[in-house]
Amino acid sequence: MSRAVRSTALAFVLSPAAALADVTPAEVWESWQAMATAAGQELTVGGTAQDGDRLEVTDLVLTHKDPLAGTASATFDRLVFAGNGDGTVTVTLPDSYPLAMAFPEQVDGPGSLKLTISQPGMAIIAGGSAHETSYDFTAPRVTVTLDEVTDETGKVLDTTAEMVLTTATGHYLVTRDGDRTALDASFAAKGLGLNIAGKDPETGSDGRVVVTLADIGGATKGNLLNADLMANLAAALNGGFSVDTSLSFGAASLDFDLTEAAGPTRLVASATGGSFVLAMDKIRMNYGTSLSGARFTLSSHDLPFPQVEIAFAESGFNLVMPVSKSDSPQDFAFLTRLVDFTISEELWDLFDPGARLSREPASFVLDTKGTGLWTRDIMDPAVDLDAPTPPGEVHSLELTELLTRGAGAEVSATGAVTFDNADLVTFDGMPRPDGKFNVKIRGVHKLVDNLIALGLLDEDEATGFRLGLAMFARPAGPDELVSEIEFRDGGVFANGMQLL
Repeated sequence: MSRAVRSTALAFVLSPAAALADVTPAEVWESWQAMATAAGQELTVGGTAQDGDRLEVTDLVLTHKDPLAGTASATFDRLVFAGNGDGTVTVTLPDSYPLAMAFPEQVDGPGSLKLTISQPGMAIIAGGSAHETSYDFTAPRVTVTLDEVTDETGKVLDTTAEMVLTTATGHYLVTRDGDRTALDASFAAKGLGLNIAGKDPETGSDGRVVVTLADIGGATKGNLLNADLMANLAAALNGGFSVDTSLSFGAASLDFDLTEAAGPTRLVASATGGSFVLAMDKIRMNYGTSLSGARFTLSSHDLPFPQVEIAFAESGFNLVMPVSKSDSPQDFAFLTRLVDFTISEELWDLFDPGARLSREPASFVLDTKGTGLWTRDIMDPAVDLDAPTPPGEVHSLELTELLTRGAGAEVSATGAVTFDNADLVTFDGMPRPDGKFNVKIRGVHKLVDNLIALGLLDEDEATGFRLGLAMFARPAGPDELVSEIEFRDGGVFANGMQLL
């Protein structure tokens, strides 16, 4: 976590959005220093020189230190802030600059990194006022090159890496108000490429990773506070901190090669697109990811066949939840989905060589929403979340969709329940539910027969399963069952028959 926070903080200060332009170059530079200091950075400046409407800063070093003694330091030989005569300022960064990172011993990973960031032709135009400043930037090509990486003992590793971002553009609007900074930004790039290669002389292994992304786009809106206020996230949220970030990309690919003494391994993956979202304010948090058109092909010396393939049309995850203590219920939602999942015939043949089971694409969807509240402030580091009493309450739950489909069978369900948190006795510590779920089951008996024929299920187990199924489900057609699971009067009922 410290490494991610350190990198994000430094990147924000170095980004075009952090240049906080005003009507004069001197005010731009002053605002940039104020932003760097507020973000917890230390600045060392070799010198400044003013020549009319042009300000030059030389030998600037920006350093960030985290609580675990890790550091990140960027060095600029020259920055130029030049007025354009129309109320805007051009900010010129060097064509390249070094970035050095040292990681604390208690953090897993490398001991240190030395990078060079190259960005020839980058143009940054800032305009507006000291209170509200807009920025537009273009960069034909940004390259991050790994110059050196060491392990935790300081030994230099035989590793090379390069990341290239092409045709990057961005627009930022920064509004300052005391300790608060409002940011509204958008970003796009035609493509991103990452190449990593390394060797381990002790084992003789040799590895390579190539990643590509196309049509990258992103946006961020938020209210940022100074570093002191951000030390306690609960206090920061109550003080106005918020962030809403989204990222999307088009075609993506991964090519991983590893050569060992025992033999080679290769993983090739592709996708048609994906997305990411992260949003947080004092009311709620939203985290979500998606990936579409994904395919993975694995070949390895220790597989019993040449290669394995898996694929899916869509995968997704989304979580919305309250983040602050409240006396009234707040909305939450949870979604996970995997649609049209397939595996190669070689995998099927391991347990079903005669193809008795349906090999149609499988799917799983769980889509829920409801209301609940936190009785303690979960974002406050001083709060003990492992206390004997739960830190929150669930007041209602709606099952929008439950779908499990595969091997010729399908289970689906919908429904909703409410919870009486004042009654923790009826269900032995769980709040008493009230509501019902409707369940549909198709093809399960044929699936059981096929599993018996394959030797994956014996007759006794199958009989026990069918008897249990008959207790809460009733026939609704050929190999189709339905059930209404109801919670009422402190009991559990299936199709009107009380189970508990």
